[in-house]
Amino acid sequence: MQAALFTLIPWAALLIGAVATVFLQPGPQVRSGVQHFAAGVVFAAAATEILPDVKHAGSLAAVMVGAVIGVAAMLALKSYGRRAQGAVGLAAATGIDILIDGLVLGLSFAAGARQGVLLTLALTVEVLFLGLTLAGQFAATASARWKAVALTGAIGLGLPLGAICGSLAAGLPPTIVTGFYAFSLIALLYLVTEELLVEAHETADTPAITAMFFAGFLVVLLIEDLMRT
Repeated sequence: MQAALFTLIPWAALLIGAVATVFLQPGPQVRSGVQHFAAGVVFAAAATEILPDVKHAGSLAAVMVGAVIGVAAMLALKSYGRRAQGAVGLAAATGIDILIDGLVLGLSFAAGARQGVLLTLALTVEVLFLGLTLAGQFAATASARWKAVALTGAIGLGLPLGAICGSLAAGLPPTIVTGFYAFSLIALLYLVTEELLVEAHETADTPAITAMFFAGFLVVLLIEDLMRT
């Protein structure tokens, strides 16, 4: 499937983030800049590629049901992340996050190649950050640095699995597909507001770091415009 093949791009970014964390150990300012940029990219992709599909779906009930399930799922994931301890808990929470990212990607490619490519860009930057975080946690307990990278890459296999599920879900009746889109929109907005930006603000902001959010947003708008011409 096309979506599953495209997940190799964010999966490679996950490995790059893991290698960078384990072997280069980027500082907090660099990490915060990446988080701001990723938040801008994901926010723009959600607003321009998924929100229009949700608005024009013509089924308010499906949108509400999908959105409510999305909110409940994200809050449950957040609650689990708070209770879980150490690398195992973080790995489980990240694995679910990555699976949802793959689902979003599968749905986006079912809607069109252009939408799928833009979501691939957004999720690639986001997953790069996940690689930075997860590998750093693994490196603290793994006996060898390469094991931290390998474990991070194994969790990233949830991307193609989620993409296959998303592609299959796209073949369901339109009302159900609309619910999946609403769920995906909530998941992406949660990622921006409750994960990327929250963790980014743990480091003192500078004008340059703050500007990275808007740079990511504008990059997506520019790429979208170029793809239409």
